[in-house]
Amino acid sequence: MAKGPEAFRTISEAAAELNVPQHVLRFWETKFSFIRPMKRAGGRRFYRPHDVAVLRGVRHLLHDQGYTIKGVQRLHKEEGIKRLVAAGLDGGQAPFAAAESAPPLFAPQPIRADRHAGLLAALQDLEAAQARLDALLGHR
Repeated sequence: MAKGPEAFRTISEAAAELNVPQHVLRFWETKFSFIRPMKRAGGRRFYRPHDVAVLRGVRHLLHDQGYTIKGVQRLHKEEGIKRLVAAGLDGGQAPFAAAESAPPLFAPQPIRADRHAGLLAALQDLEAAQARLDALLGHR
């Protein structure tokens, strides 16, 4: 069964999707501060859809466009993460303006009425727990 587009990817799944070895993704983490997958206990990496989009752009710039690591770092510094994501869209053929007008990767979803009360109760429980912890730790 294939994962949905919003599912998190393991390093092996991300590497297969990008057609690069896993060690390359680990190396890119050391060279690009903006590549930060979630890490679970034991250091297992999970890549969010946005992480994979950024990696796709980095891969395109390095492997297809001939950028150096310093060149990609400079591009990120000068033009931002959206530019890197845009580089990976449509195999890098989409212009930068298309990334600006593209729908957001994580569109907020309205809260269903049947879940609102439960979420509100959970929030109140968390706020009460925080107040108890602050009192115990002397934070007021």
